[in-house]
Amino acid sequence: MKLLTVCLGNICRSPAAQGIIENFAQERGINVTVDSAGTAAYHIGKSPDRRSINELRSVGIDLSQQRARQVVEADFYQYDWILAMDASNLQNLKVIMPDDASAQVVMFGEFAEYVRLGEVEDPYYGDDSSFHSMRLHLTEIAESFFDSIYSAS
Repeated sequence: MKLLTVCLGNICRSPAAQGIIENFAQERGINVTVDSAGTAAYHIGKSPDRRSINELRSVGIDLSQQRARQVVEADFYQYDWILAMDASNLQNLKVIMPDDASAQVVMFGEFAEYVRLGEVEDPYYGDDSSFHSMRLHLTEIAESFFDSIYSAS
């Protein structure tokens, strides 16, 4: 399975989601490829926000090698799931998504009818506690995502 996590600038939520999903999959022996991207080009080539790096490092997840990139058309064919962090980025993705795209494009917090964990709040303008809350929320969503995917198969 190939997953792409998406937020606006690809320096806070989506790199954190990538790290959490990779860690979750590794711990459970799930074969998954994960990348992250942004719908905007603000931070292309930059590392994740230091607060995301520090928050994930606190639980043994290293984001330091990730680099921001922007979503490209090929992503809609390369990935099985494109997981937006909020409704605004989901809308942005739907605008640029080709008509014949093969990826399932959804909001990460609402990937299944019976799961409603909501939007992942952007912690960028907050303090360290905002990044801690983001990590906890993304962890909960990642667990529910995999539970949903594997219970449906």
